[in-house]
Amino acid sequence: MTSTDTGPIRAVNNPSEVKHESLPPGAARVIWLLIVAAFVAILNETTMAIAIPHLNVDLGIPPELGQWFTSAFMLTMAIVIPTTGYIMQRFTTRQVFIAAMVAFTIGTIVCLIAPGFTVLLIGRVIQAAGTGIMMPLLMTTLMTVVPASQRGRWMGMVSMVISLAPALGPSLSGAVLDSLHWRWLFGIVLPIALVALAVGAKWLTNLGETTKAPLDILSVVLSAIAFGGIVYGLSQFGMDPSATPAGQLSPITLGGITVGVGVVMLALFIWRQIILQRNDAALLDLRTFKSRNFTIAVVTMTVLAIAMFGTLTLLPQYLQNVAGLDALQAGLVLMPGSIMMGILGPFMGQIYDAKGPRALLVPGTIMVSASLFAYSLVGESTHVAWLIAVQSVMSIGLAMSFTPLFSASLGSLPMKLYSHGSASLNTMQQVGGAIGVALLIAVYSSILHQGELEGLSVAQAGAPGARAAFLIAAVISLVPVILAWFVRRPKDQTEPVKAEDAAKE
Repeated sequence: MTSTDTGPIRAVNNPSEVKHESLPPGAARVIWLLIVAAFVAILNETTMAIAIPHLNVDLGIPPELGQWFTSAFMLTMAIVIPTTGYIMQRFTTRQVFIAAMVAFTIGTIVCLIAPGFTVLLIGRVIQAAGTGIMMPLLMTTLMTVVPASQRGRWMGMVSMVISLAPALGPSLSGAVLDSLHWRWLFGIVLPIALVALAVGAKWLTNLGETTKAPLDILSVVLSAIAFGGIVYGLSQFGMDPSATPAGQLSPITLGGITVGVGVVMLALFIWRQIILQRNDAALLDLRTFKSRNFTIAVVTMTVLAIAMFGTLTLLPQYLQNVAGLDALQAGLVLMPGSIMMGILGPFMGQIYDAKGPRALLVPGTIMVSASLFAYSLVGESTHVAWLIAVQSVMSIGLAMSFTPLFSASLGSLPMKLYSHGSASLNTMQQVGGAIGVALLIAVYSSILHQGELEGLSVAQAGAPGARAAFLIAAVISLVPVILAWFVRRPKDQTEPVKAEDAAKE
């Protein structure tokens, strides 16, 4: 092992440290810095949904090209995140943070000055490379230095980032696009990223020690094709088939082929990891799934991601195309729920520390499901106040769900698997989000296009499409309602859990 040269923060694995329930010196500063950086990165990720129509017009590109600004971002994230387990073992906290923020900052600058589609797309890919590292780094750092009795309240902060940033993204994007040029979406983020990078370079303290973890190139290739192929293929299902040039495969056909290839590569990737993890050489150690509690929590999180990201992508389209709101108004519909989510996040963590996961997760998943069923009743004349109320209930439910899922899942693992567990959790969340976006947009778009062919207006044709898509999300959301009863709080550990004990959690 190689120790760091700036006074590393040691992991909390000593009984006396846990007994006093205090963070190691400097740990809170590191975690807060990572939280701010993750918030900015995820906020940037979610501003594109409303901005794409403006970009299509300003850059003179067709919708199928504009969709790449989100598809390429998700594709890059899906490729990067599975490698973070290795990255966080091999390099120090400081090195990983600076590399991620440098990539994100460079990508933001490229987007800001981009003269056209190609350069802007390259900038988005560079941004995504940094974003994909940030959340696993944050969660692994938190799990390693925070005593078990305090993890809930800190995970409440993380859940605030996960849920608040995607909800604020459309609001910020709508406000900017209604009064400023689209470049300001990146101009506003850039100085914040630069400040975070400067502060991190000066004040960030390394965490623990690094190991000479081996890098299996074949695993990297298989991972890139598997997760990248699945996410890209799913993104094609939401494309407009009528926009496909003659002689080319339709989006559905292309998506099906790509997803099929991705699934085959995923099977090979899993087989490869099972072999390599016998010698602790896996790129993504899958022994994390030997923990029943971790597996149930990850599945629950994945299904919630399907509903959440699908809804947050579909909702702006419904609000603008069916309800007749402009970009700013559509973004403001999400604002009250976003504010409540931000306020309640830390309190949810305190409740988790005191009561465990079920006190939050059971009512939280029920609120999310009920909100989606309410959305399945919307139409052209649905009152804005009703939409705000439903979104607020859903936001509170998500805030109640994320904190116990993060804490219970990673807390069920031995310390040496925290980085791999975080990588697995974030990968599954990303794939779940891609499934949700693809599924809901495909349903909405197909019914919308069919209605337009029958001579209906966009609003008339889009209303039944939105209802059908939200109903599918509502039915899917019943799965977390059931699984919530089986997620339990791991026993507080005063020292790292043994690998063989993790399977019993």
